Amino acid sequence: MAGEYWNQDVVQLERTTVASGGNPPVADAYTINGHPGPNYNCSKNDVYKIDVVAGKTYLLRLINAGLNSENFFAIANHKLTIVEADAEYTKPFTTDRVMLGPGQTINVLVTANQPIGKYSMAVGPYSSAKGAPFQKILAIAHFQYIGAVTNSVSLPAQLPSFSDNLAVKTVMDGLKSLNTVNVSKEIDTNLFITIGLNVQKCQSKTPQQNCQGLNNGVMAASMNNISFIKPQLSLLEAYYKKLNGSFTEDFPGVPLKFYDFVNGAPNNIPNDTQALNGTRVKVLEYGTRVQLILQDTGTVTTENHPIHLHGFSFYVVGYGTGNYNPQIANFNLVDPPYMNTIGVPAGGWAAIRFVADNPGVWFMHCHLDIHQSWGLGMAFIVKNGEGVLETLPHPPADLPRC
Repeated sequence: MAGEYWNQDVVQLERTTVASGGNPPVADAYTINGHPGPNYNCSKNDVYKIDVVAGKTYLLRLINAGLNSENFFAIANHKLTIVEADAEYTKPFTTDRVMLGPGQTINVLVTANQPIGKYSMAVGPYSSAKGAPFQKILAIAHFQYIGAVTNSVSLPAQLPSFSDNLAVKTVMDGLKSLNTVNVSKEIDTNLFITIGLNVQKCQSKTPQQNCQGLNNGVMAASMNNISFIKPQLSLLEAYYKKLNGSFTEDFPGVPLKFYDFVNGAPNNIPNDTQALNGTRVKVLEYGTRVQLILQDTGTVTTENHPIHLHGFSFYVVGYGTGNYNPQIANFNLVDPPYMNTIGVPAGGWAAIRFVADNPGVWFMHCHLDIHQSWGLGMAFIVKNGEGVLETLPHPPADLPRC
C-alpha cells in the first residue's frame, strides 16, 4: 500500500489549506505499508520487508492510499505482470513499473527469479502539473530472498522520471479486459466534461490569510468550469425526501464554451481564470447508455487527473493526447478495461462508457484530494426503473438524524 505522511493532523491540514486559498504543503514522506524506509532519517531502521522464496511467484495487491500524489511503483530487477485493475481481471501484461493515482488498485504477479539477495521496492512521484511542488524522496521497502545476507545492501529500483507521461501511457496501453466484453455500441446520452484548475478572484477582507493562490487569488477546480460546492445536507437524502434547496439539476452536458482546451484556454493566467460555483447534478433515466468524454484543460496547468465515479465501473474505450476529436479518436470496443478510476492524461482526454443501472445519487470527482476540496466534481442522479430491483431502497432504520 502506497501512502503519504504528514507530521500533522491531515483533517486540520485540509481545512487550513482550503482556508488559505493556496496550495497544500507537500507530504513529509511517502510510505509503503506505513513505512517511509531508509531514505528518511526517521525510519532508517524501520523498513517494510517481504520475504520470498526463490522460484516462487507472488501476487502483490497494489493500492494507492495517498491523498494528493500519484505514484510510480517498481521492484529492482523484477518484472510486474498486471492481472487485475480496480478489482477486474485483465489480460496479463508485463511491465517494469506501474503508476497508480489515489484510490486506484492494481494486482501484479512477481516471480522471484533473480539471484538470492535483497531488492528494493520503490514508491516515487508522478507529477504532471507544471510548477507544482512535490516530495522527491522515494519510499523504499525490501523484496528479500530467503537466504540473503541480512545486512546486505539492497539493489536499487529504477523509477521513471517524475514527469514521464510516456511511462504512464505505456501501462495504460497494455490494460485490456480478460475476455471480449459487452460494451454499449449504441449511446443514449453523450456527455463532454472538461476538467481542470481555476483561480478565483480574492473576495476576502484578509487577503494575506485567505488569498494565497496564484496571482493572489483563491485556488479552485471545476468540471465544465463549474466548481462543485459541497451541500450542507446529503444529496442522496435531499433527493430521496424531495427536499428543495440542496442542488439544482442543471449540470451542463457539454462545456459552456468550446475552445482549444489544452493549448489556447481563453482564460489562461494572468487573464480571467474564474469558475462558476454551484451544486449541480446531471439526471439520467434508469438504463441510459452513457458515453462520457473527459477532457483535461490548460487553464492553470495541464495535469493527469484520476477521475473516480461512485456507484459504477465503466469501460475505458479510448484516451489520447490533445483535444478530443471524434473524427480521429481510436476506440476499443472489443476488450477495453473495466475500471472505476481513470487517469485522464495530462493535456489529453479519456472516453468511458457505462449503463446507468444503479439508482441513486453518485458523485464523480478527482481523486487528488485537494482538487476535490477545490471543487473538481459533480454528481449524477440515476432515476428509478421498474420493480424493486431497479428502485432506490428505503434508508436504513438507524440512519442518523443529525
